[in-house]
Amino acid sequence: MTGPGPAAASDAELSRLAELYGVATSYRPAPDRTVAASASAVVAALAALDVDAGTGRAVRAALADRERALRNRLLPPTVVHRTGTAGPLDALPPGTRLRVDTEQDERRATAAGLPAGVHRVSAAAPDGRTAEAQLIVAPDRLPTPAGRSYGLLVQLYSLLSRRSWGMGDLGDLSELAGWAGRTAGAGFVQVNPLHAAVPGSPTDPSPYRPSSRRFPDPVHLRVQDVPEFAYVEDRDRVGGLLERAARLRATVLDKGALIDRDAVWQLKREALELVREVPLAPGRQAAYADFLAQEGPALADHATWCALAEVHGSDWHTWPPELRDPRSSGTARARAELRDRVDLHSWLAWLTDTQLGAAQRAAREAGMPVGIVHDLAVGVHPRGADAWAQQEYFAAGMSVGAPPDAFNALGQDWGLPPWRPDRLARSGHAPYRHLLRALFRYAGAVRIDHVMGLFRLWWVPQGQPPTQGTYVRHDAEAMLALLALEASRAGAVVIGEDLGTVEPGVRETLQRHGVLGTSVLWFERDWAGDGRPLAPDRWRADCLATATTHDLPPTAARLSGEHVELRDRLGLLTHPAAQERAAAAADAGEWLDLLARLGLLRGTPGDRTPATEEERIRAVHRFLLRTPARLVGVWLPDGIGDRRPQNLPGTWDQYPNWRLPIADAEGRPVTLEELTAAPRLRALLETLRTGG
Repeated sequence: MTGPGPAAASDAELSRLAELYGVATSYRPAPDRTVAASASAVVAALAALDVDAGTGRAVRAALADRERALRNRLLPPTVVHRTGTAGPLDALPPGTRLRVDTEQDERRATAAGLPAGVHRVSAAAPDGRTAEAQLIVAPDRLPTPAGRSYGLLVQLYSLLSRRSWGMGDLGDLSELAGWAGRTAGAGFVQVNPLHAAVPGSPTDPSPYRPSSRRFPDPVHLRVQDVPEFAYVEDRDRVGGLLERAARLRATVLDKGALIDRDAVWQLKREALELVREVPLAPGRQAAYADFLAQEGPALADHATWCALAEVHGSDWHTWPPELRDPRSSGTARARAELRDRVDLHSWLAWLTDTQLGAAQRAAREAGMPVGIVHDLAVGVHPRGADAWAQQEYFAAGMSVGAPPDAFNALGQDWGLPPWRPDRLARSGHAPYRHLLRALFRYAGAVRIDHVMGLFRLWWVPQGQPPTQGTYVRHDAEAMLALLALEASRAGAVVIGEDLGTVEPGVRETLQRHGVLGTSVLWFERDWAGDGRPLAPDRWRADCLATATTHDLPPTAARLSGEHVELRDRLGLLTHPAAQERAAAAADAGEWLDLLARLGLLRGTPGDRTPATEEERIRAVHRFLLRTPARLVGVWLPDGIGDRRPQNLPGTWDQYPNWRLPIADAEGRPVTLEELTAAPRLRALLETLRTGG
């Protein structure tokens, strides 16, 4: 460890204490390099876990207590049993009496033949020790795609049709999935996180800093598809709303304005308030009642936060003290006083959940074997609903990020509070389990952003730079078991975003349990050898293979070097512009040479006609088809030559992140209707459909 340690406490004592709580005192950014963590970060992380390591005496006392507790422990807080294998309960002392209360409301005296689920086990050993634990019984592997398929990757807000209100919506998603499945043979559509956002002025446009990961954002609703919309009596107001929606849409599609999420939501909220005046028909009322019962206290908390935010602002830390605790009597009184607004936000969650389910049905009915792939963000906004409602599960004073690496020498602080592994374990990882169950309800697959976070996360003490952080471990076995349990119940695939620095063994563990990885063409090089582009037959099979992502340049910009020019204009280059241009040209040139050698690209030696940009992009995707990847993804804007990244990491107001509509090669916004009719996109998808 670096920096001064606690007075009179040896590094060995602090290291041992940290190890017992899953806090790292060093990490390895590369196989041949070990970096010591900051001692102050280790002490801060332990303090966030309610462990005092501020002095030598405190370290020794905490270490003695922890070691004693572990010696006497009969069972850990969460126990994992994989179906068809010997489980940890079999290793209990002979004569231990068990009682298992199953998820199915059965009571058993043995763990043999338990059904899959999360159960409660009680144990009493002959020596007098007793324990209670959460018992996760799960399949060893997650579902995997039945066969190979390709699909589309798109940021939903960017996909505007002539029916959406200023940004893409769930009606547009259904239409895209129906078209792609029926006419192009696509197997899936992957979208950005659709989690509920923290309202503000302006609202944070990033879908990766949500208010809640458990509940979706009603801004994605297609208002016209809500059944009660047709029965609104004030048709003049309806007409006025539709006219305003048309003007808002036109500002983006015809006048070049950025997507204005706040303006879209203001209009939709006004329309939905009007729709809510229409009574639900009996069947719809029953369905809503079922949703309320199914989501229970979690939905009540989320809706209460939304209602309180309307009154007191979206940062719950500034609310009156009695409202900062979701379990206080003051919050209970406010919930009763705001009953109508709480019901409004519950109703909005139900409507959105319903349209999300409709999109998945549309995808499957169009023949897609997977359907909609939803994205799970790595965390939540510290001011949002989940951080308020689940305070006991978040580590106070900490933020999630990443340590320094070859691409970012200063490290990263994402501003997201981490979950406390100890309290998650004691609850049987209930918040995580319920989150997965809700998401899988309307997903054919889930992409987990920064899937390495199931194993460990980089904690940064608030007020400190990201370099002064440390890794804190999760119970990866339990996290993966719950993932397998909920994915298997839903029959859904899981894709892990495992780009960047990954600790040894993680990719192998994920693969063993059936979690697909993510492979991006430009990063697939022979890093252990000559560093040249990796031949297609050397790619891994258990992955989603793509040419780019939402955080990277579109393929047209990558091939032309325009991504370097963009970063140069914004002052983001870390080397001289000429050097970066040369490196980018060499990188693209090596890939194009490989494509030519494989016969995938026009313009090979002897061919006097150079390959067009469109042909180069098709060749890139022909290459992806040559790999054994189970899933191949097409960044939808690549289909019409869009050159602008949807997000440019390292920027905030210098670049319009998360606010750009899909556009053609000239930067002209393109509607969903125009997109699906575009010969260029159709030719690319035909390449994917036919394999060449």
